[in-house]
Amino acid sequence: MSRSKKWRLEWAFFLGENGRRQYNRLCMGCTHGCKQSFRATVIECPQFQSQRLKKSGNKGGKKAK
Repeated sequence: MSRSKKWRLEWAFFLGENGRRQYNRLCMGCTHGCKQSFRATVIECPQFQSQRLKKSGNKGGKKAK
């Protein structure tokens, strides 16, 4: 099934070299609809928490004055 030109323009940021949609590595297993392109650099995702953060929790550190 071929994709229309309009579809390709809308999804151009998400399409990889093979013409298929590709998401960011962090968003691949995420069930939420806020998936980001593989081209984008994820600075912060409200839905994502790393496994390390879940295990150790927020220990809080000393703040510099």
